[in-house]
Amino acid sequence: MASITTAAEAVARIAYLSSDVVLSVQPALSTHSEFSKHLHSYSSSRLPGLVAKEVPEVIAVRHNVDPLLSAFKPLRSGKLVSVTTSSSILLPSIPHLYKLAQYPIVLHVALHPPNIADYSGITAIRQSGFVFLHSETLQEAQDIALSAHALAIRLGKGVIHFFDPANSARDHPIEAEDRDLLKKILDLDSVRAAQLRKDESTSLYVDDGRRATVTEETAQLPTEGPNENGSAKVAPRDIATEKSSTEGASSVGSSVRESSADSRQTTSSATSVESTITRPVTSDDVYDCITSIWAQIVRATGRTYRAFEYTGPEDAESALFIFGSTGLFVDELGEASSTDEFANFGLVTARLYRPWIGPRLSQLLPVSIRRIAVLEQIRKKTTKWGPVLLDILTSLTSGPAANASPLIVGHQLGYIEPATVRQAIRGIFQNLSSPTPIQNLEVGSSGRPRQSSSQYALAQPKVENAYMKILDQVFGERLHVANRLDAAHAGISAAIAASPEFGFGSLLARHEHRRRFIGEVQTAAATSDFVTDIPQNWLSKWALSAEDAQKANVIAPDVISRLSNDGSRLASTLLESKSLFFKESQWLIGSDAWAYDLGNSGVHHVIASGANVNMLIIDSQPWSERAAADEARRKKDIGLYAMHFGNAYVASVAVYSSYTQVLEAMIEADQFEGPSVVVAYLPYNKEDDSPLTVLQETKKAVDLGYWPLYRWNPTKEENGEPNFSLDSERIKQELEEFLQRDNHLTQLMNRHPKFAANLSESYGTEVRALQKRKAKDAYNTLLESLYGAPLTILFASDNGNAESLAKRLGNRGKARRLKTMVMAMDDYPLEDLPTEENVVMLTSTAGQGEFPQNGRSFWDAVKDTTEIDLSQVRYAVFALGDSHYWPRKEDKIYYNKPGKDLDARIAFLGGKRLADVGLGDDQDPDRYQTGYAEWEPKLWQSLGVDNVEGLAEEPPPITNEDIKIESNFLRGTIAEGLADTSTGAISASDQQLTKFHGTYMQDDRDLRDERKAQGLEPAYAFMIRCRLNGGVATPSQWLQMDSISSSYGNETMKLTTRQTFQFHGVVKNKLKSAMRGINKALMTTIAACGDVNRNIMVSPLPTRSAFHRDVHQVSARISDHLLPSTTAYHEIWLKDKDSPDEKQTKVGGDAIVDKEPLYGPTYLPRKFKITIAVPPHNDTDVYAHDIGLIAIKDASGKRLEGFNVLVGGGMGVTHNNKKTYPRTGSMLGYFPASQIHLVCEKIMLVQRDHGDRKNRKHARLKYTIDDMGVDVFRSKVEDLLEDKFKEPRPFEFKSNIDTFGWQKDEFGMNHFLMFIENGRVEDTPEFSMKTGLREIAKVHQGDFRLTPNQHLCLSGVPDGQLDTIKGLLKQYKLDNLHFSGLRLSSSACVAFPTCGLAMAESERYLPELITKLEACLEENGLRQDSIVMRMTGCPNGCARPWLAEVAFVGKAYGAYNMYLGGGYHGQRLNKLYRSSIGEEEILGIMKSLLRRYALEREEGERFGDFVIRIGMVKATREGKDFHENVAEEESDGE
Repeated sequence: MASITTAAEAVARIAYLSSDVVLSVQPALSTHSEFSKHLHSYSSSRLPGLVAKEVPEVIAVRHNVDPLLSAFKPLRSGKLVSVTTSSSILLPSIPHLYKLAQYPIVLHVALHPPNIADYSGITAIRQSGFVFLHSETLQEAQDIALSAHALAIRLGKGVIHFFDPANSARDHPIEAEDRDLLKKILDLDSVRAAQLRKDESTSLYVDDGRRATVTEETAQLPTEGPNENGSAKVAPRDIATEKSSTEGASSVGSSVRESSADSRQTTSSATSVESTITRPVTSDDVYDCITSIWAQIVRATGRTYRAFEYTGPEDAESALFIFGSTGLFVDELGEASSTDEFANFGLVTARLYRPWIGPRLSQLLPVSIRRIAVLEQIRKKTTKWGPVLLDILTSLTSGPAANASPLIVGHQLGYIEPATVRQAIRGIFQNLSSPTPIQNLEVGSSGRPRQSSSQYALAQPKVENAYMKILDQVFGERLHVANRLDAAHAGISAAIAASPEFGFGSLLARHEHRRRFIGEVQTAAATSDFVTDIPQNWLSKWALSAEDAQKANVIAPDVISRLSNDGSRLASTLLESKSLFFKESQWLIGSDAWAYDLGNSGVHHVIASGANVNMLIIDSQPWSERAAADEARRKKDIGLYAMHFGNAYVASVAVYSSYTQVLEAMIEADQFEGPSVVVAYLPYNKEDDSPLTVLQETKKAVDLGYWPLYRWNPTKEENGEPNFSLDSERIKQELEEFLQRDNHLTQLMNRHPKFAANLSESYGTEVRALQKRKAKDAYNTLLESLYGAPLTILFASDNGNAESLAKRLGNRGKARRLKTMVMAMDDYPLEDLPTEENVVMLTSTAGQGEFPQNGRSFWDAVKDTTEIDLSQVRYAVFALGDSHYWPRKEDKIYYNKPGKDLDARIAFLGGKRLADVGLGDDQDPDRYQTGYAEWEPKLWQSLGVDNVEGLAEEPPPITNEDIKIESNFLRGTIAEGLADTSTGAISASDQQLTKFHGTYMQDDRDLRDERKAQGLEPAYAFMIRCRLNGGVATPSQWLQMDSISSSYGNETMKLTTRQTFQFHGVVKNKLKSAMRGINKALMTTIAACGDVNRNIMVSPLPTRSAFHRDVHQVSARISDHLLPSTTAYHEIWLKDKDSPDEKQTKVGGDAIVDKEPLYGPTYLPRKFKITIAVPPHNDTDVYAHDIGLIAIKDASGKRLEGFNVLVGGGMGVTHNNKKTYPRTGSMLGYFPASQIHLVCEKIMLVQRDHGDRKNRKHARLKYTIDDMGVDVFRSKVEDLLEDKFKEPRPFEFKSNIDTFGWQKDEFGMNHFLMFIENGRVEDTPEFSMKTGLREIAKVHQGDFRLTPNQHLCLSGVPDGQLDTIKGLLKQYKLDNLHFSGLRLSSSACVAFPTCGLAMAESERYLPELITKLEACLEENGLRQDSIVMRMTGCPNGCARPWLAEVAFVGKAYGAYNMYLGGGYHGQRLNKLYRSSIGEEEILGIMKSLLRRYALEREEGERFGDFVIRIGMVKATREGKDFHENVAEEESDGE
């Protein structure tokens, strides 16, 4: 049995085992209390409890958010609740304690502060109705904690168990109590009876008459647990005093009364009784019950406990009664020698503090006692006589023995150093023995020892610094936070100083001080006491604008300057308060603790006062069903509360949703004359949550309407403007509908408050259920007209394969005259499953053996239910997976795990198999179709429809080629889809076509599950990618792109690895406006995506502008030459139907007819990419594209002559499909620049005519070249050119990363290449990057060059403008290049949350991973070394990971394949080193490799070359070699 080392551990264990719910009150969610680390350890290991039906629920609650509110709901539902907390919550919780005392709740209280525990919190609440039990030692902590739970269960009454953790800190470890003994003491029959108690009351503060009661029977019955009505059943009283049968085991020689029930045999529950009396629990009931419990403990363990404990000689004349920490006194008295003057001292403590059983104390004390020193460890003394002293006086100086009562002297017990204990006891003895003893003598120091400050002190979580930084940025030196946590307030505790009441009072005083100062200035301006009249003029000017912050703060420096120069006495007097010349932006900062009843009064005072005070209240509650459904929490919507007053500015903001709106709200709040309330959302489960977690939680809350973004300004009505403006654009319509619904439900909620949370919060669930029912009923109606047996087909599909199979199976079933119905699993009402006759389920495999998203809810319900009977259901399951996806043998369980689990579960519930589970394997020759072809005939045979004649031939599936040829040159039904307002989506075929127009439909994957749970469609939005030839944009275009991202997108821009702009989060009704905005900037999006030639990339080349101009002109010629000719783009996006003159809209390429001379109606088989690199920089990854052009200089070395031509590069791969692989380009030869656009055309035409149009995974140019061979391909291109390639010219690449910093070109112009991590341009509280670049664009005279590595080059800065640009760069921290070489050389794709193909995080995770590696880089002297690291969320290769020296490619959420050995110059592919590894393994491998690299590398050796040389991986010679000789061979899947 494990040993226990601390009292808190002992208590935590007992609380966990003895409760259904444990509220763990903590300093912060990420900071453990004495108890919480143990509780969370038990919970995470799913340790079973003794009373909970399953694992006890441990709920972490911050100490300052009214934590005891969380106890009401579980208590009223019949659950046994315990609370582990420090004493800091006791006084604020007094309003709850009186009501909670009538429930079977146990509060385990660790007294704080450490090392000098303050017992005043206990004495302050002693009349709250709770039973109070005190423990001192480690063993006592365990036994008394158990006693507290047993008492609460038996009497249905609240118990507070309190102890000083420091008192037992030096105790020896003890054994954890045996579970069987715990069950016996707790009495599981009493537990079950207690759990049957339900309470329908809803009030929190009004006395509803509930009392803990006992039922007393007239017959002699033993003490038992609560009866079915929740009352405790007790026997008639027997007050006879007995000697404990175990008295010999006690160190205390005194008589105590034990419960008369203890010694009696248990009688049958069938014993008849004549009558019962139900009455409130009395002090005697408590005493009898606890004595009975302690009797059980003494019989089992030999350890004795009594209401009062006496230790010492039977003939002692003096005694110490200690209400505090006894440890040092016990040790010293126990070691006292016979010569010590205090050797004959006795020691008394209270084990049962409340109810105070006075007679038991007088019975306990030896009759020889003449003097008692009462030591009370109470720091916050409010009366002359201590509460314990008064209790003792009452007990010993009244009654029959009053005349013989001892002398009682009170003492204040402070902090005592161990070395001074003897001296302290001697001082007590001397005072006690004095003829005139001093009452309230202080023993020890009242001061606090070092390091005794409580961990429960208020502190602002670091994650909340985001809002503080914004305040600092916006208001600078004007900012004054009245209740700042780090401010010093003499004699005021930090908790009080941080409260809204204190802060408000402070601001009122500050307002008054400035008002008086303004009066003094006005008086001074009218006097002639200055040396000159200059100060008078400036003071008059300032006084007129003193309340106008903008004007006053502009004038203030001048006023101060004039007064300083004046030198008069009056000027000096005014300068003593010179800070008051500035009008501050004054704020109170609070948390959502202010939203609860016990913290809301200060907020009310501020709003009701009408004072010009700003409040920022940060709400950290994540969106969660449990918190939303707990009506007892009573958390106010402060924004709505403030709006009801009508005099306050109110804003609801979320920095991780809209940074711009936060800025606007803070500025408007400051400008508003009156109270302003900005409620700011920053959700976290723990204070150290990552920004990614906070972002995801914020998006869910804002998108679902839990946290709407809005601003309310009551003064706007005066100007005819609406007071309320909603800023959460995505849900504007949904929120309006919600408000209408809310109005409809208000009366219901008011009439039935306890149902309010259910009415408002379960709406989405009800909608979802209703949708399922309607869909099912519609199918049933459709099937009524059909004949044959019913067949229900359910699918769960992530990538569409399982869905396609299900629909095809449904069509085949209909052809066999079966009544088929096809639905997604999550759309099917589970309650109908037992009524089905035949059910077929098809599921693919997601992540680490998980169900796809549209089947998870179905599986969760099936997995957890034991109530449905499927004995009448026949079923079959087909699963789709990849036996090599998880290569390690221990991970083979994930292969087709969802299908296997579903098959086993349905069989367990009684289902009868139509066929054995079918397993489709992507490693088979026809992938999953191989297994499916074997499985389907068995299904038809079981259903008796295998030999049906006259089956019609199935139409072939619609392919991308069909969609293109039927699209009428890329029109499809896009225009109609955009006009459809019933959905945020467009049709599947149009989704393929819009790619040619430069936009992809996506949905926010962070929100999928939550929106689905609310009955909403996915959060559909569109990504727009510009076509930006060579990545060059003007400042004007940059400003327009910035505006588009803010007006139509998610307020960010992405600089992509295709060297262009990309916008995310554009909803459908803004898509056309965004497209038009891009066109007005003289840019376009056509052919930025799709099966056409895409954006052409060019090296930024800042040091050679003339050569860059030559190359850029060639790229423009190629781009224009290969542009699609369809007018569909103009027709759909740019045409103004209301304009009489359509010619006013310019069309890219001046297309006027609808034909495609280059592409034809089916365009290309797949995407086509061209890039141009200028040696020695391969910063465009020239080997990775369909065509890679290597620029060759002429003889002068200054101008362009021609290009070496590479073909067949490509990055796209499918995990574990060895038929797919990345490839580097093959050299065709050299061609002059004047003809290169024709060379590109002919290469593209050969691909158009010979590329694979049947298998899109084999359709890229790389496969065409490998299929026909480089020489054959070259000859076909030369045939079309009617010319030959020349021998390639010599060239050399030295790197493929960007060169950061300032550089000059040959014309003396300056260029600055800045670091933009992963290309994301946005504003954050830490870094106003987007704002800074916008300000630069307003003055920049050159251009912006986007780099293929996702960075940005400010080009063409003349010397005369250099200081201006440098100043702006510095102001916005854009000149910071002090990053590690690894970070500067890194790149990541977008991945989650917008990319539909992502399997893992990329852009949002790579920076975190690098941060965790940088300490290792520093340790090994590698901080400045460039190592090319790339990450993608899937194997499609957008960030070109296969060329990186080290790459991580997402395989499942949190799991990546690791590749090593790419060429630093981008010339060599890497190779698989480890498959499906998580962060811990990644860090372990990388840190070991980096250490080896630092120690073992050769001179100038790059990391990719190093790992090959030391044998970590083999070099990849060509694409077809990519899967060979990998470091981690994939197993055979068996």
